[in-house]
Amino acid sequence: MQTKTFVAVLAILGLLASCAQMERYHPMDMTQAVQSAKTRADHEALAKHYEDMAQMMQEKMQKHKRMLEQYEAESYHYGRQADDLKGHTQALIRFYEQAAEANMNMAASHRKMAAEAK
Repeated sequence: MQTKTFVAVLAILGLLASCAQMERYHPMDMTQAVQSAKTRADHEALAKHYEDMAQMMQEKMQKHKRMLEQYEAESYHYGRQADDLKGHTQALIRFYEQAAEANMNMAASHRKMAAEAK
């Protein structure tokens, strides 16, 4: 039971730390930018931003997939922490995968709005 709790806490802390790091990539208020977007250029700029964010999330996902491969191939190096590291890394992979997909969906929506804008 303690191991599951530890892994859950570790995963949550990792996700929070990841979100905190993402803040530096959002120098503007995205809610305000989305609400005030009216022109084709506005929507294209938002689409580009979301595509860039999706690319960054995919890169982080690939980095963590490589880490997971290392943890699985050489788990004997990590001792009893190997399972914790694997679980945490798998959670981060899922998080980045979902974030990339969400950003691509937002980019597609803004591309569609740009095409429909006057």
